[in-house]
Amino acid sequence: MATVTIPKQITKGEELVVLTRKEYEKFLDATVREKEVSAADMLRWSREAKQLKKQGKLPVLRSLKDLR
Repeated sequence: MATVTIPKQITKGEELVVLTRKEYEKFLDATVREKEVSAADMLRWSREAKQLKKQGKLPVLRSLKDLR
């Protein structure tokens, strides 16, 4: 992947990265896929939480104050 970084003097303190459209679309597709949660993900998380509870690695939550 070829990337070009523009100096901060040109972009007024912020970096600017130039990508090809194909790479940009791949990046967007990957970020959208990361945000989607499937039923399989929910089931996996549930199993993992049950295992952690059995191992005693999950704290007991008695109130919302305990979250802090």
